[in-house]
Parts: sequence; C-alpha cells; structure tokens
Amino acid sequence: MPLSQFLFSLEGRIPRSDFWLKFHLPVAALSLLVGVVDFSTGGGAFMFIFSLMVFWPAIAVGVKRLHDRDKSGWMLLLLIIPLAGTIWFFVDAGCLEGTPGTNRHGPDPKGRSPA
Repeated sequence: MPLSQFLFSLEGRIPRSDFWLKFHLPVAALSLLVGVVDFSTGGGAFMFIFSLMVFWPAIAVGVKRLHDRDKSGWMLLLLIIPLAGTIWFFVDAGCLEGTPGTNRHGPDPKGRSPA
C-alpha cells in the first residue's frame, strides 16, 4: 500500500504489524522528541503543529485497522467518550456553582440559603 494511501485514505485494511511498526512506533519516537522541546521558547506552537500533522493519519490508520477486524471505522468515535466524560466532569465539578442551601447530601459548605 502506498504511503499516501496508508496515511490518508479511509479505505482498505492494514495488519497489526503495520499499525504498530509503520505508524505508532514513528509517532512515539516523534513524541519523545517533542517531549524534549523547550516550551518557553515557542515549543507550544511546535506541539500544536505536530498534533495537527498526526491527527488525520491517526484516524485513517485506526479506521483501516478496525476494517481489518471487520468493524466499522465509526467505532473509532468510541475513543471520545472518555474525553467527553473528562470535559463534563471538569465543567460540572470545576466551573459550575454548587446547589445553594441544603441538598440530599448535606448542608451547603458555604452556609448559603436557597433564594
């Protein structure tokens, strides 16, 4: 399979060895290099560009690997559930005000009364 099809096409299948050796091993090596970048000197921009460069190929390779397992490429969307849960928890627990007054779990830790 040509490299362009391997990295960018959502069609076809790839074996497990290609999944690990031709994609994840090089990405892991590049990630280690990114890890030594000094973010105080503009490394954040480098990391952003690196992430953008890897995003679509990761999807394409993952879809082809799922195809090899006779699964729909749409199953790749299951990966966002933990992220969605993490974002929900961050927003709900970290950004939103608690219930004013006593609720079923006890008194208001701030001592407020309901309006």
